[in-house]
Order: sequence, then C-alpha cells, then structure tokens
Amino acid sequence: MSDERGRKTAGFATIGDLVRNRLTRPFSFYLTSLLLVAIVPAFIFSLVVLKRSVDSQEQVITALLQASTGSVTRIVERDIEGMLTTLKVLSTSRTIDDGNMEAFYERASTALAGTDSYLIAIDRKHNQWLNTRVPFGTPLVQASDPDSVERAFTNNGAPLVSNVFFGKTAGKWVFNVYLPAKRVTGEEYLLTLTQNAESMAKAVNRDTLSPGWNAALVDGAGKVIISSDTAVKAGEPFFLDKVPAISIGVRNINENGTEYRVATEFSVITGWRIIAWAPKAIVDAPAVWSFLWLSLGGILFAAIAVAGSLAIARLLSQGVKLVAQDARRLGAGERIEPRPHMISEVEQVSAALAKAAAARTKAEGEIRFLMREVAHRSKNQLTVIQSMLNQSVYSAESAADFADSFRKRIAGLARSTDLMIANAAQGVDFRELAQNQLQPFVPDDPKRVILSGPPLRLDTQIAQTLGMALHELATNATKYGALANTSGVVKLSWSIEDDGIAIRWREEGADLSGKPSDPVRKGFGTLVLERMLGMALKASLERVMHADGIEWRISIPRDAKDEGS
Repeated sequence: MSDERGRKTAGFATIGDLVRNRLTRPFSFYLTSLLLVAIVPAFIFSLVVLKRSVDSQEQVITALLQASTGSVTRIVERDIEGMLTTLKVLSTSRTIDDGNMEAFYERASTALAGTDSYLIAIDRKHNQWLNTRVPFGTPLVQASDPDSVERAFTNNGAPLVSNVFFGKTAGKWVFNVYLPAKRVTGEEYLLTLTQNAESMAKAVNRDTLSPGWNAALVDGAGKVIISSDTAVKAGEPFFLDKVPAISIGVRNINENGTEYRVATEFSVITGWRIIAWAPKAIVDAPAVWSFLWLSLGGILFAAIAVAGSLAIARLLSQGVKLVAQDARRLGAGERIEPRPHMISEVEQVSAALAKAAAARTKAEGEIRFLMREVAHRSKNQLTVIQSMLNQSVYSAESAADFADSFRKRIAGLARSTDLMIANAAQGVDFRELAQNQLQPFVPDDPKRVILSGPPLRLDTQIAQTLGMALHELATNATKYGALANTSGVVKLSWSIEDDGIAIRWREEGADLSGKPSDPVRKGFGTLVLERMLGMALKASLERVMHADGIEWRISIPRDAKDEGS
C-alpha cells in the first residue's frame, strides 16, 4: 500500500516537473504573451465597452437634464412662493378696510422697491383700484386678463398663478399672482403681484445649461413665458407642439425633420412647464468622438506596447538578476549599496533592499540598546519600590496605615512613570508634573493650590524623583500643614537661574497648634527630600519654619541631569 502511494506521488512529481520545464521561458516570452493577451481581447471587447460607454453617457445626460430642469423649477417656484408671502403680508394692512388707498399704495411701493414686482388691487368687476406701476391717482383701465381674474375669484379663496398675457398698463408680456381677500364690509377683491415675463430670464440662463441646450418656461396654455433662445418669443406657442402638456422626464421628439432631445418638468404650484431641448446630433456628438478617440488610442497603445516589449524585457531581466543577487546578500546579513538602473521600479527595489539591510543593522543595535535600557530602568524602579516598602513599614502605625500610604506612593510613582513614558523624547514639563502629582490632594477650592513658574522641561529621571518629592510634600500638607484645614494655601513656584533650577514650596495659613514641632516627620517624605533630592540630584535644601506653615527651598544644579541619569 505504501509502495503504491509512493509510486503515485512520484508519478505526480514527474508530471509537475515536466509541465514546469515546458513552461520555463525567458522573461521576454511571457511579457510578449502578456501583451498579446491584453491587446487581442481588448479589441474584441471594444464594441461592448462602446455600448456601455454610450449607455453610461446617456444616463449622465439624462441625470443632468433632470437636475437642470428641476433646478429651474425650484427657482420659479421659490420666486412665486416669495410673491405669495409678500401678498399675505400686505393683506394684513388695515388701510384698505379704512378706505385709505393712498396710504396702502405708499406702503406697497416701499415694500416692493428694488424688486421686479408691482402690486395691483382688483375688485369683483375687474376694475383696478391701484397699480404701483403708475403714480397714485392715474386713471386705470380694467384688468388685462379677465379670464385669470375670474378664475381667481372663483378659486375657493386659494391663490392663483396666471398664464402669460400682454399687460395694457405695462405694455409687455406679464404674469400675475392673485391672492383673494375681503374687506370688513364683505366686499371681495384680489391682491395681485404682477411681473414682466422677462424677469424670469434668470431661471433659463444659458450659463446653467450644457452647451447646445436651450430652455423655456411655457404656461398652461402652451405659450412661451421666457426662453434662452431669442428665436422663441414670449407670448407665442412653443414650437415643439408634440411635447405632452403634463409630463416629466426625457424623450426624443421629431419636429419638421429634426430630431430633438427634450427634457420636461412640471410645476404644480404654477401649472407651468420647464422644457429644455437640443438637437439630438449635438447631444450624441460627445459619444461619437469618445468612440473615435478610444479606438485611435487603443491602436496607438498596442503599437507602442508591442514595439517596446522586447526592449523592456531585456532591461527587466538584467535588473531582476541583480536584485536576486542583492536579496541573497541581504539574507546573509551583508551590507548592500543601491544600484542605478534604467528601469525605475528595479532601481526602487534595489534601494529598498539597501534600506532594508541598513534598517536590519540599525534595528539589531536598537534592540540591544533597548534591552540594556529596560534592564537598567527596571532595576531603578525595583529599587525605588523597595525603598517605598521599607519606609512605609517603618513609618506606619497600623496595617491599614501602611497599605494606604504604600498604595498612594505607588500611585504617585505610576503617575510620574506615565509622564516619563509619554514624554521620553522631549522631557517632562514641570507644571504638568506638579499638576499630576498634586491633583489627588487639591481641595474643592482650586485657588488653595497655586503654581507659578516659566516653561521648564526636565530629564525623565529628575522628573521621577521630583514627582515623588511633590507627592510627599502634598501628603504632609494634607496631614499636618496648609491643606489640613479649610483655609490654608500651598504656593509652589520655580525659576531658572544661572546655576540651575530653584524650587520653592511655601505653606500659608496652616494651623500648627498642637501639631508636632517637626511637621515633616523623619519618614519616607524626609528621605525623599533629603536623600534622593540631595544625593541623587545634588540638590541643596533649606527648610524654614514660619508661624503659619513650613517652607522648603530647593536648588538643583545644572549638572544634576547627568548625575541623575
């Protein structure tokens, strides 16, 4: 059984080796094959790509058309809604009810100053009471569009937007927005805002349309209100009479032998249509040119690719051999120099191998250094913790006192260590160190702990020692000093002097009556201040007892960093 399995395995190995040997060819063979595989299907697939490109472009054009007509619709409806809002505000005036038409005229003229709108008041007999197009008192004729006026009166009190009509007073094509109203006497009238049709030109601005496109506003009767095409006049029937009266979307329409692409949008508020159109030949021209450029570009690319394939293959083969040689040297741990090459990718690989070799050497050195540094700092931390343990045991009055003091000292050491790790490169800021260590002791009134001094960055080892010292000073102040009552103040200040750093800890307002004569007991706090600051940092310490609290003056020389480290 085992012999049979072995023969089968050997048979498969022989077949695999045979196939592998047959497929072993120079790099130029595979590069040329790759180019042929890429080029031949590309030409076969070009028709599919063309169809998808045309379809995609069609979708983009449709989306743009709908967005453009929708934008025009929003512009028109926003203007109409603004006119209705103005009418509603003006309808609240009591001057019409009082019969003071001149006052109402003045108010309306002031409100409409700088706009394209004019106010007209029309009674039930279609007579104009006033018209801000002309001075007050000018004789006025009946309304120019009696059909829309009558529909407005019979519209169940709802506002109405008219179709375009020729205004006798304006002497131009205009449209009206009506708001039915009643006087206190029950008499019905229409407050009307009228605008020239040309004021809607901003809605069909050519700048908002794609090249070759035009747009027009068409009212409910099929008459043009305004058009971006100067040949399409206001007040005339729209020339594409095959466009449905109420329709939304994009379609093709043949008119007088010319096929047009037409996009329409319907405004519910006005009953108007927004129509954008362009000859289909202009719309389809970009797709045709895209196909031509795509074809020419594909042919040119194929020619260049085939012509340069052999030369590129030769250059790549040389570069690959050199890179393989450098890779073997990298595995052996040898130094590698980057090689120049005509192929930028091969040159980048060579440079990357050289960098990898240099990085490997540097990393090995850094690992050895970090291992030594970790061992050194671990020993320092263990020594500090051992000292904390010993002093906490000696100074504790009970097991609970020992646990509490030892826990707080470990927490203070941890906070200093966190700052050391976070600021290992640039050093620890003294103000941040002080805030970090004093934070657990700060009373409810933060003004009782005052810090003052210039920006000062400390070596991490110095910062750790000073952090422990600040912790012990704050502990003593809480137990015996200024923070043991509700009014004492601790002032911590520091300054940079020629010979080093000067630190001053001053407690004010401490209640020393009945307290030990030496507030800082000969415990761990004194050990930190006198031994670790004095011996490790070569600092000079001076303790001054005041009537209201203790003061420590600490001076650390400039060479403390080297010694402390």
